[in-house]
Amino acid sequence: MQRAAARQNTLTKPNGSLGRLESLAIGLAGMQGYEGPQIHLPYIIVIAGDHGITRQGVSAYPAEVTPQMVLNYLRGGAAVNVLARHAGAQMIVADFGVAVDMPAYPALVSQKIAYGTRDFSVEPAMTEAQAEQAIAQGISLANRAIDEGADLIVLGDMGIGNTTASAAMIAALTGKPAADVTGRGTGVDNVTWKRKVALIEQALITYQLHLPPYDLHSETENIPFGLNLLRHVGGFEIGGLCGVVLGAASRRVPVLVDGVITGAAALLATMLVTNARYYLIAAHLSVEPGHRAALAHLGLTPLLDLELRLGEGSGAALAIPLVVAACKVLNEMATFSEAGVSNNG
Repeated sequence: MQRAAARQNTLTKPNGSLGRLESLAIGLAGMQGYEGPQIHLPYIIVIAGDHGITRQGVSAYPAEVTPQMVLNYLRGGAAVNVLARHAGAQMIVADFGVAVDMPAYPALVSQKIAYGTRDFSVEPAMTEAQAEQAIAQGISLANRAIDEGADLIVLGDMGIGNTTASAAMIAALTGKPAADVTGRGTGVDNVTWKRKVALIEQALITYQLHLPPYDLHSETENIPFGLNLLRHVGGFEIGGLCGVVLGAASRRVPVLVDGVITGAAALLATMLVTNARYYLIAAHLSVEPGHRAALAHLGLTPLLDLELRLGEGSGAALAIPLVVAACKVLNEMATFSEAGVSNNG
């Protein structure tokens, strides 16, 4: 990073005149361990899973939309597909917990842990073993992408009800009230939003997950807090995306965080392995309030603010060209001496 910063200061521009593109390139140099960072093959990893909490009427859309949208991804018709093509990114679509059997598609990674999580307002969302499995499978997905040449990983998600699970996790991990981090998700009305908040508040009390001030690294029944949180109120796709972060970070591959669901997954990853945060780049700021809280807790400043709330990796896909541009500016701009331009001394 020091060498990348030194080169930045020799390029034909006033120091700092390219703003956050400069700091982004320097950060990428640290992530890759190379003073001339390069991005050649971005991969968008979209993980899908259903949520039992949808039985409580927390979403404007029925659970049937999850498998329908997965098929849309596989056929190339979703927003994230369009933006992936625009950015020259490859896509991996994985089923970690869709509530129905998906048709056989060569492009679908089928690693179903269960047919959706359980309703966390009634019982824990998953078992400890399932939580561990979701994270492990996510690590494997990251390794697969990197083995295929990925040098930038983009997080994407799909799952009706997942903003409820994400808000619960963000509330617990940041210590903020549920009402402050719970948004409208798919566009729910006030009555549904209040129900959503109440269900989260009750779950955090029932499972003793929201008792600030508390030690984030404390253990419950010999289970790390983060894993215990995922088990009680999380989702299979959130655990999987957490694993993707850990797998990518372990191999020095930067990760673009999308919206509130991937923000919750990134928070969980840093809960389990603190240094994973050094490999995270916030692509954009979602209108979901929990996303702002998650990014603030992670110390990340988003590259874009386009008032997006779609998820599926769409906002992060839009940021891919910025990450590539930051590398190219650092590597391809002429220095003052190369260009024969006088600098300020």
